[in-house]
Amino acid sequence: MTNFDSHHSQRPDVSIVVPMHNEMENLPGTIDRIADAMLVTGHTFEIVAVDDGSTDTTSKRLREMAAEDARLRVVSYVKNRGRGYALRRGFGASQGRIIASIDADLSYAPGHLAGMLKILDESPEVDFVVGSPYAKGGDTVNVPRGRLFTSRWGNRVLGLAMPGKLTAVTGILRAYRREVLDVLDLESNDKEIHLEIVSKALAAGFVPAEMPSVLTGRQRGKSKFLLKATIASHLLFSFYEKPVMLFGVVGALILGLGLGAGVHLVYLWQTGTLNPSRPLVSLTVILLVAGLQVILFGFLGSQIVQVRRELYRTQRTIKGLTLAMRDKEIIDPTRDRSQDAPSTAPSTIADATKVTEF
Repeated sequence: MTNFDSHHSQRPDVSIVVPMHNEMENLPGTIDRIADAMLVTGHTFEIVAVDDGSTDTTSKRLREMAAEDARLRVVSYVKNRGRGYALRRGFGASQGRIIASIDADLSYAPGHLAGMLKILDESPEVDFVVGSPYAKGGDTVNVPRGRLFTSRWGNRVLGLAMPGKLTAVTGILRAYRREVLDVLDLESNDKEIHLEIVSKALAAGFVPAEMPSVLTGRQRGKSKFLLKATIASHLLFSFYEKPVMLFGVVGALILGLGLGAGVHLVYLWQTGTLNPSRPLVSLTVILLVAGLQVILFGFLGSQIVQVRRELYRTQRTIKGLTLAMRDKEIIDPTRDRSQDAPSTAPSTIADATKVTEF
């Protein structure tokens, strides 16, 4: 990798965040391939490698590489905290006006970065780009069947629960305009962060675009994919985004059983064999009432989701104004701020995250 030129003192156009955990087998190839892919775009860039508590020599190797190349910045900490935490730390350390993320094993080829940047450059109305192997033109290569089945169907279920008509909401291949991440309060510490970002960004009114991509099975190192945890998180998040998917289905099932029992009671009454003292009468009433109540819970949950989305839009407006005022102060440093009230509230993801760099 070649060192930055004299323009390195300026903020880069693009920051590429790469979370890593025990990825020594993929170094230095991962960093070199990302740098080579970015060179052809004409954008200045930095690579923010986040060592998520690796127990091998990943951290040491990254520090050695960073000492030789100013484009590589390393965020490192001792304890393994999960991909979500690593991404949040990487976002906080990033300086670019566009922030992209990609896997350390390059399951998505670095060449996809140029495609996402092109979309953002040519489409000012788009706020973030999601790479999808399930979009028209996308593909998967050498991905284990179990993982592919879970991923494909999980994304279909999640796509039904979330607005935006995205075919992939769980992947790491993304590119965001900085203001998207600046106004979102992210909390997830694991892979659920991909769902959290899309959910909150869409709720806040940001506009997505989807780019076909090719997902390739890992060639080196150990996969961190956990089947049971992935299925559980996908289902829970689907119900969180659209409660009617759970309460509506369950309520309809209970109500259907109640109606079926009611039809049977009518039949018994018409044939003169109905015994009012039988528990079937009470059971029918209970099923009908319970079914209606569960459906109403789904409706109530949907209303809560709408309120939550309105709160995210309000949060975007407030934080957007705060960031605009901050940028105005940076542009006009001669303004007298001696009368300004002090503030300790973080205004950006960088302010909210303390980063240890090597």
